[in-house]
Amino acid sequence: NRQLWSSGHHLKSCRDVAFSQDGQKLFTVSKDKAIHVLTVEEGRLETRFPKAHGSALNCVLPIDNHIFATGDDGGGLKVWDLRKGDAILEARQQEEYISAMAVDGNGKILLTASGDGTLGVFNVKRRRFELLSEPQNGDLTSVVLLKRGRKVACGSSEGTIYLFNWDGFGAASDRFALRAESVDCMVPITDSIVCVGSLDGVIRAVNILPNRVLGCVGQHLGEPIEQLAVAPGGQLLASCAHDQKVKFWDVSALRGLVVDDYRKKKKKGGPLRALSSKAVGSGEDFFADLRDEAEPAAGQESHPEL
Repeated sequence: NRQLWSSGHHLKSCRDVAFSQDGQKLFTVSKDKAIHVLTVEEGRLETRFPKAHGSALNCVLPIDNHIFATGDDGGGLKVWDLRKGDAILEARQQEEYISAMAVDGNGKILLTASGDGTLGVFNVKRRRFELLSEPQNGDLTSVVLLKRGRKVACGSSEGTIYLFNWDGFGAASDRFALRAESVDCMVPITDSIVCVGSLDGVIRAVNILPNRVLGCVGQHLGEPIEQLAVAPGGQLLASCAHDQKVKFWDVSALRGLVVDDYRKKKKKGGPLRALSSKAVGSGEDFFADLRDEAEPAAGQESHPEL
């Protein structure tokens, strides 16, 4: 791996980055309240919104090649149109920071997870606020769409995943408590399986409906996971943590897993299953006891069974 370019345009820490849908632009937001749009090939600063929000920015989400959304530390949301060079929707319906956002496949409904424990629903096409969910326990830290857009999953700082029906955002329809300190970030791998990053540095694969922790995909040796991202095609998962490392994990095997409702009784408090030999660190580390099956011989692949 080699560095292609770097940018030092922001005056304070960069909080979030996201590629445009066509992969030609990179959006960055910062504690300095600015939004930058850079070209991916050269790293050239193409567009800058210097005082985009009244509070420090926390997240950014491209909706299409022209429209993108930003959320700040004070619960403020703005939706921007690059063609107009200005915001087309502004709202402050949530009381705490906007931690994450997601949008439906039509680019119409925008969902915002907040530190006040609520899920916000906004109509991008009609440029209006729709509704706010009941507050859940802890901060909502992540939001993803699953089950062909029929379900929405939100991670919380309490280590619980809350599920919402697409036509019922007012109250959670289900909840699934993980044996994790927190759910700090979450990305979908398939229509039913998500990978979750936590404070303990473990990346867990979790099936939704039926709710099941499948095992450990990888870890950062006790360093809190900051962000997860899936490469196009869904073969690789990238993770970054407080150890200042970016790691890549092969999650291609997860795409072939089918989880049914039947589950063998498992001893409570037992070790988390390692889904590959690289899911646990080498040497005497804290997670050395997670490996529950022999490593495959050279040239062979591991196919964990459920």
